[in-house]
Amino acid sequence: MEYIVVGKIVNTHGIKGDIKVYPYTDDIKRFSKLKNIYIGKEKLSMEIESAKYHKDMVLLKLKSFDNINEVMHFKDELIFIDEQDKVKLPKDNYFIYELIDCKVFDINGNSLGYIKDVLQNSSNDVYIIKDKDKEYLIPAVKEFIKEVNVIEKRIIVDPIEGMIE
Repeated sequence: MEYIVVGKIVNTHGIKGDIKVYPYTDDIKRFSKLKNIYIGKEKLSMEIESAKYHKDMVLLKLKSFDNINEVMHFKDELIFIDEQDKVKLPKDNYFIYELIDCKVFDINGNSLGYIKDVLQNSSNDVYIIKDKDKEYLIPAVKEFIKEVNVIEKRIIVDPIEGMIE
């Protein structure tokens, strides 16, 4: 089974066993649709009883946990979901985890490095491409990104002059 990180438990909430989660997703309300999550490196399977929202945090009530002392040890653990439960994205949209470590080539086949990270700006994402001792920033727009194949972990770009130097 493949897992995807969707958040981190940052604290407990109240005394009845709720946990406070910092979401790693753009759609915070997606937690209401989840039935199960997996906690920590051991991927402990937990059933969600309810999800509430406070500011930019998710407050989860896990089934069979009714006391703060029962959930304290989950603090700082990551929350995973089964990859089959991930949100379906529109065509030509990708999850950041799918792009990380993709090899990047220009339209002539020259290697430019790999995707190190993705900056999420208000207008569009920007790919951070790492090559040995340099980093390049390429906006994730169709003018520059010509092909993305997350299965083969390969991206082809057509940067303008001066973008890769």
